[in-house]
Amino acid sequence: MHYVCPVCKTDNNYEFTFPAVEYICRSCSNLIDISQNTSLKVVKKPIENVVLEIGKKGLINNIQYHVTGTITRKYGTNVYWREYYLKDEKGNDAFLSESEGHWVFLLPQSPVNIKHKSSKLIQLGDTTYRWYETTPCTIHAAAGFFEDKLNFNIATYKEYVNGSRMISQEQSDSSVEYFTGKHIAKSTVKKAFNITDLPNYYGIGIVQPFYINVRQAINILALTALLICLIQLNLVMSRTNANIFEQEIEFASVTDKELVSKSFELSGGSAPLEVQAYSDVDNSWANVSLSLVNEKTNEMRYTSKDIERYSGFEGGESWNEGSRNEEFNICGVAPGKYHFLISAEKEGGIPDPFKTGYQLNNGDFSVIGNDKGEFYIRNNKTKNIQSYSQRDMLKNEIIGMNNWLNQPKEIQKLDSIITFAIPIEYGYPQKSEANPSVRIKAIWQPVSFWNFGIVLTLLIAFGIICHVGKGYFEKAKWNNSSNSPYQV
Repeated sequence: MHYVCPVCKTDNNYEFTFPAVEYICRSCSNLIDISQNTSLKVVKKPIENVVLEIGKKGLINNIQYHVTGTITRKYGTNVYWREYYLKDEKGNDAFLSESEGHWVFLLPQSPVNIKHKSSKLIQLGDTTYRWYETTPCTIHAAAGFFEDKLNFNIATYKEYVNGSRMISQEQSDSSVEYFTGKHIAKSTVKKAFNITDLPNYYGIGIVQPFYINVRQAINILALTALLICLIQLNLVMSRTNANIFEQEIEFASVTDKELVSKSFELSGGSAPLEVQAYSDVDNSWANVSLSLVNEKTNEMRYTSKDIERYSGFEGGESWNEGSRNEEFNICGVAPGKYHFLISAEKEGGIPDPFKTGYQLNNGDFSVIGNDKGEFYIRNNKTKNIQSYSQRDMLKNEIIGMNNWLNQPKEIQKLDSIITFAIPIEYGYPQKSEANPSVRIKAIWQPVSFWNFGIVLTLLIAFGIICHVGKGYFEKAKWNNSSNSPYQV
C-alpha cells in the first residue's frame, strides 16, 4: 500500500493489501479520502499511552496480525481509551482495546447470532451476558489506514459482560455492530508484539479475570487433600508401633563407658521416638545420656535428660518437687535399623566396689568388706552376692572354694589379705545399693496427625480465601456499573 499525501507530499508506504478508503498522513495528520485524494480534515495524532505503531506485526492465538490503525476514543471530559485495528493475512478484522492498562481482544460478531433476552441480558450461544454500562464517546485522535470512513459523530458503546468475556455493541448514527471480546493478559500483548513498555494497571478491568482460576484451584486442592489422606493412611497402616527397647541398667555397669543395645528395626513413616526413664532418686539426681545410631548411615542423634526429686519439711508443711519419671522425644525418626548407646550416672555415684576387691578363681568371684565388719562375696558371672557377718565364716568359705585345707601357706596368706587388702571404705551395701539403677523404655510413637491436620487446614483455608476473594473481586469489578448484580 503506497500513498503520497496531497498536502505535504509525504510517502505513506506500508505492507497492507486491504482496500482502504481513508488514511491519516503520518507526517501532517491530514485525513485523506483515497478516492478523491483530498484532505477531509486534520486529525489529532494519538500519542499518550499508544504503544503499537502502524505496521507493527504481532502473533495472537497463532495468527499473525498487522496494526493498520489506531483510534483514541474520549468519554466525557477526561476519560480515554485506545483501539488498535488489526488485519490478518487473509484480510480478517480484529481489534485490541486498552483502557487503564487492561487489554481486550475483540472480533466482529454477526448480529444474527445475538439474542436479546431482556433489557439487561443478551445471549450468544449458551452464554448469557449482563449489561455493564452504556458509554457515549467520540474520536479524539487517530492514525493509520481504514477500510470504512471514520465517523467523528457521537458513537454509543454498550458493553455486556460474563466473567472474562464480553459483547460490545457499537451504534453510530443508524449503524449497529457487535464484537465479542475476551481479556488478554498484558504479558501476552508484550510477547505477541515484542514490546517492553505497556500502560500501568489502574483499578480492575471490565473483563479482568480473578488472579487464579478458583474452580481449577479448588479441584487441585481437593485432589491434593485426597492424596495426602491416602498417603497418611498408608503411613499409619504400614508402620510398626511397639516397645522397641526396655532395660534396667545399673549405674555401676555404665560408669566411664557406654552400653550398646541390641539392634532394632523400624518400618513405616517417620514418627517421634518416645523415651521413658525411671530412677528411684530421693533428694538426689540421676542423668541418662542416650544416642540413637542409624546403622546404615552411622548418623547419630544425641539427647540427655536429668531425673530429679527433692522433698522436705519447712514451716510446718511438707514439700516436694521433681519426679522419678521423665519422658523425652527424638523427633522425626525415619524407618531403618538402629541401636542405642547409653550412659548414666547418679549423684554420689561410686565405682563398683567389687572391682577393687579381692579376686578369686581368676576373677570369677570378688570379696569386699565394710566399716562395720561385714563381708561380701559376689559371683561376677551371675551377680549373686552372699554376705558374712563374721570374718572366720568368710575365711572358711574361701578355703573351701579354693581347696586350701591342706595348704597352710595359702591360709596364712589369706589371713593377711582379709585383714589388710579388702577395701572397706565404700560403705557397702548402704551406699552402693541406694538407687542402683535406671530403667529405660523406648516407644516408637504413631505417625503424627498434627502436620497432616495443619496441611489440610491450610488447603481448606486457601480454598475458602480464593472463593471469598473472588466474590469481593467481582463486586469491585462491577462498582463502575449502574447495572451491578450485587446492588442491594
